[in-house]
Order: sequence, then structure tokens, then C-alpha cells
Amino acid sequence: MLKNYFKIAIAVLRRRKFFTFISLFGISFTLTILLVLTAFIDKVVGDNYPDKKRDRSLYINRLEENGKGNMNSGSPSYYFLTHFAGSMKTPVKMSIFSGVSGTNTYVNNKKIAVDYKYTDANYWDILEYDFVEGKPFTKQQVDNADKVAVISEDVKNQYFGDVRSVVGKFIEADNVKYRVTGVVKNIPVTSYMTYSEIYLPYTVSKTDYKNKGYQGNYNAILLAASKDDLPKMKAEYEQIVHRIPMENKSFQVMYSHANSYIAAYVDTGNESQSGILLVLAVLGTFVFLFMLLPTLNLVNINITRIMERSSEIGVRKAFGASSKTLVYQFIVENIILTLLGGGIGLILSVAAILILNNANLIANLELSINFTVLAVGLLICLIFGLISGVYPAWRMSKLNVVTALKAQ
Repeated sequence: MLKNYFKIAIAVLRRRKFFTFISLFGISFTLTILLVLTAFIDKVVGDNYPDKKRDRSLYINRLEENGKGNMNSGSPSYYFLTHFAGSMKTPVKMSIFSGVSGTNTYVNNKKIAVDYKYTDANYWDILEYDFVEGKPFTKQQVDNADKVAVISEDVKNQYFGDVRSVVGKFIEADNVKYRVTGVVKNIPVTSYMTYSEIYLPYTVSKTDYKNKGYQGNYNAILLAASKDDLPKMKAEYEQIVHRIPMENKSFQVMYSHANSYIAAYVDTGNESQSGILLVLAVLGTFVFLFMLLPTLNLVNINITRIMERSSEIGVRKAFGASSKTLVYQFIVENIILTLLGGGIGLILSVAAILILNNANLIANLELSINFTVLAVGLLICLIFGLISGVYPAWRMSKLNVVTALKAQ
């Protein structure tokens, strides 16, 4: 039966080539945009380099203090994290690292803009960076405030040029010379919690990381022994935060959470506004509005197609075909149409992703079509086919046999 429906669908598509072109164009163009968006989202939240232990890690990246009519929200300080989060029993290891800052460095009278961040030695144990050469700085080097650095491949190529090794050489950043201990694989800026181009020991920071204020520019990763310990670790941190005395009497409530990677990534900086719900709402609205117009157009085209086949419908009804059978046939035909458009959309998506990757609009961000992206594409095709096919098929099923036969 499906084979016959497929043959009929192809014959109908060939009959009115212009309508077919409009339908396929709308489906494939919409699917291309949504697949590229899906590939981007999948890369941003799904790529686990270098935090390959994400399934047993929690992230602390916000401290919010609220009072009557005032609020202070930002990253916690090094003191806050070491003094309070550092007292936790559940984590097997904790790393503290700063946010990214920018500076300029010069080589051969050429200015190079670079981003840098400060880390501790545990950072390299929890996060699994791919070292192209060399190794990370050690705890002893951090404790001694040695002026050492780990740099990215991009910085190596820009600053030192095409050389075999740069380990042991010096790079100047923010008017300070640092000895390179290792070079790591590049990370796109979209992975903002782990991204940097130069990594330095926190003890060489020019700012006073020993300041006992609660607000600062540091984040933390808590590593559990297993993912089963995550709820316990999260609850322990919540209890500690609940007992922390207020630093400023003008504030009455403090919020800070140990979140999963995605929750921390989309954190809005405001306790009253969920980042996950906000992102879902924005994406949902965008997808709905973006799919609405081509779906409505496809509905109108399908109604026109069906009305042109009124005599066929009348004949089949006259020979005993039920409305249910006809509805099923037209929905299957429409799904076949959307799957054909989906195939074209997939080809266009691959081409678009290749163009975007070559354009390097976001440095080191390589999009790809994987199983997740393909599954989303298939789901979109089925939604297209069902939504745009059900109403026209229902309209068709209500046609009176005599009326349908007289239409021709």
C-alpha cells in the first residue's frame, strides 16, 4: 500500500512542477536554517572538550546578594570559593579559575590581541586538555608564583610563527614575560568557561586574589567521585551557602549554586529568572515563528492540490473508499513530500556548514552533522508533514461524492 502511495505522490509532484518547487523550496530552506541552528547548539552544549568529566562535575559561577531595593550579582571571589566551597567533603577535587580578560602583546612590531585567565594546578587534573606539546604548570610552580604559561595553538602560531616547539620560550603578555610550559588544542570562545588563549597561575595575578570580599572574578568546578554523588554534592553546597554570614548588612539573602554544565552555561545572573527556561522559550518561539509561515504556505498549496484531485476523490469514494483511508493516503503523500524536501535540506545544510566553517566566523568553532542533528531534521520533517497534511486531508475527507464528481 505504501508503495502505491509513493508512486501516486511522485506522479502528483510531477503534474504541477511549480507548486512542487515552491513546496520543496520552503521545506528545504526552513530545514537548512533549523539544522544549522541545531548543529550550533549541539556544538556549544554538547562538545565536552576539555571537560570530559562533565557528567560528574558541578560548576559555581555566580554569587547573588539581595536586599531591599538593591542587588549585587556576579562571579564569586577566590576567597569565597576557597573558604566556603573549599570546606566541602563530597568533592574529590575542586579547581578555581578566573574569568577571561583581554590584553595586547607585540611581536615584530605587530599587535596581537589575546585572552588570558588564571587557574590553579587542579584545573589541569579535572579538565582534560589535549596538549600538542609540553605539559601544564604544576602545583609547586603555582605556589611559587612562577611566571609560567600554557598557551593555545593559535597563540603559538601568531606569536612564534611556524616553529617546531616553543616549550621553554618566553611570551610577553600584559607587559610581563612568561615561560611557556605547554601548548593546548584550541577552544572556541563559545565554551566560555574553559576558553582562553593563555593560561596563567592565579598566584601571578596583578589583582589581590587574597581579598576577603565575597564578589570577585573566579569560578569553580567541583568533581565528584561518581555522577551518583552529584545530588549530595549540590545539597552540601546549598547548605553551606545558607549558613554563610552576610558580608554587607544592606543585603539579607544570598544565592549561589553548584549547577550542571548547561545550567551554569545559560545562567542569567538573576535568581528570579531561570536561564534554561529563558533559552527554551526563546528557541521555542523562534522555531515556532520560523516554521509557521512555510507550514501555512504548504497547507494552502496542499489544499489546492487536493481540490484539483476532487474527481479522483469522488471516484474512490463512489467505489467504497472510506474517509479514513483517503486521509491516511494524503497524509502519507505529504510526509513523502516533506521527506524529499528534507533530503534537499540536508544537502543544503552540509553545504552551509562547510561554508560557515571555512568562513571561520567564530574562531575554532567547527560545526558538524551528527546523529543528534539528523534526528532533529527527521523530527522537523515529520512535524511539517503531519501539520501541513492533516487539515487539507480532513477538508478532502468531507467532500461529498456528487460534489467532487461535478467539480470536474
